[in-house]
Amino acid sequence: MTHVAPSASFPRMATGDENPSPKKKPIWIGEMELEDIPKVFELGEELFTADRWPTLYRTWNQYDLIERFASDGEFCLIAEDENDQLIGFAIGTVIIKRASAWDYGHLLWLGVRPGLAGKGIGKRLVAKLTDLFIEGGARMMIVDTDSENEGALRFFRASGFGQETEHIYLYKNLTSHPKYEKKMAEERAARPRRRAPSGVPRVPTATVPPEAPLVAVEKDDA
Repeated sequence: MTHVAPSASFPRMATGDENPSPKKKPIWIGEMELEDIPKVFELGEELFTADRWPTLYRTWNQYDLIERFASDGEFCLIAEDENDQLIGFAIGTVIIKRASAWDYGHLLWLGVRPGLAGKGIGKRLVAKLTDLFIEGGARMMIVDTDSENEGALRFFRASGFGQETEHIYLYKNLTSHPKYEKKMAEERAARPRRRAPSGVPRVPTATVPPEAPLVAVEKDDA
């Protein structure tokens, strides 16, 4: 699934129109570097929130980002403003089909800082990644996003993507599975018990007498 920041209205190798000296343009597009990873992850945390896009929130994590950077660093791009502040990112990979003549460029994540939609940042990121995919041998580019993310759909359709196919995510809570419950019980049993320091008397746990009523505090009284 292409994970696209909804607030952006749409998922160092510089672009072809910049001067030889980097970061001279108001918006600079280039290859992500190691020190950029924490900033990219932080921006993704800001964009992919649990309340708006739970699937994106659940799948965005720093370990996958680091692994993607290590394996597909040439397809990990960032956008910075004139103050060298991160304002966007695009992360992709090339899928090689050895039994086919077709290799696929897959745009995995695309994000632009809130408040900067409509300034062409996402468009430039996708354009640069498209060039890199072609250089990497891809003959087709794949993107996908939440079906309710109308801004992302408009952006991708305007960028030439089509042939839409429905995709559904299903969820299963594993916390009630016997295997999970057994694992939790084993972990609790393996935890060392805390002991009071030598010479410190054990303090009995306070209990509430049965006759003592439980009082609920009203919201207005809090």
